[in-house]
Amino acid sequence: MQIFDSHLHIIDTRFPLIENKGYIPDAFTSQDYLDSVNNLNVVGGAVVSGSFQEFDQTYLIDALQTLGENFVGVTQLPYDTTDDEIIKLNKLGVRALRFNVNRGGSEDISRLDYFARRVYELVNWHTELYINSNSLKEIATTVEKLPAVSIDHLGLSKNGFSTLLSLVDKGVKVKASGFGRIDFDPGEAIRKIHSINPDALMFGTDLPSTRAKRPFEVSDIELVYKVLEDEQVNKVLYKNAVNWYLK
Repeated sequence: MQIFDSHLHIIDTRFPLIENKGYIPDAFTSQDYLDSVNNLNVVGGAVVSGSFQEFDQTYLIDALQTLGENFVGVTQLPYDTTDDEIIKLNKLGVRALRFNVNRGGSEDISRLDYFARRVYELVNWHTELYINSNSLKEIATTVEKLPAVSIDHLGLSKNGFSTLLSLVDKGVKVKASGFGRIDFDPGEAIRKIHSINPDALMFGTDLPSTRAKRPFEVSDIELVYKVLEDEQVNKVLYKNAVNWYLK
C-alpha cells in the first residue's frame, strides 16, 4: 500500500542549525531519508521544520527540490513575515505553518489566531501544532474555529486526549506519528480518532525521531494494519494526507 509520510524531518548541516535547550541533532539528509524508507512504498511526504531550524527556509527549499514534487514543506515563520515571502514559499512547495509549542523555535502561540487565518486566506495553508494535549484545553475554542488545523503525534499525552477527541469532532486533523513519544496506547488512540472522523488521521514516520524515547520502527505501520480495516488503513497511510497536503 502507498504511504504519504505526513511528518518527517530533514537535518542538513550545510544549513543553519540552532541549539535548542542544549540539543543539536545529528545530520539526516534528504538522501538519508530516502534510504530509510526505500522499502516502504513512500510516494510523498511533508518535511516539517524543527525547533532547531527556527525560521530558516534554506534547508527546507533544498530538501523539497531534492525529494521531488510529491513532497511539501511545513515551516515556521514570524508573524510579521511579508505576504510576498509567504507567496514565494508557497510557490516553492510549502503548504503549512507550524507552531512548536512543545519545544519552541517558532512564533508564539499568542499569534495563532491571527497568523493561522492570515496564511489560510493568503495561500490556503493549514496550521500545524506540536503541542501536548494537556495544553489544548486553554486554546481549544480558538483552535476549533480556525479554518484548517492538524495536531502532531496523537497529542502526546493521555491526560489531554479527551480534549483532542473533541477537536477531532470539530474537524481538526491528527498525525498518527511519533508513537515512541506518547504515554498511551497508539493503537487504541487510532481506533478512537478514526471512529469519530475517518478523514482525520494521517500517518507519519517522524524520521529521524529526534529526542524520541523510541525511534520510528516498521512495526508502527504494522500497528495501523492491526487496528483498522484495509480501506481504513489506506485512508490513514495515504488518502487523508494527500487530500490535506496536495489537493
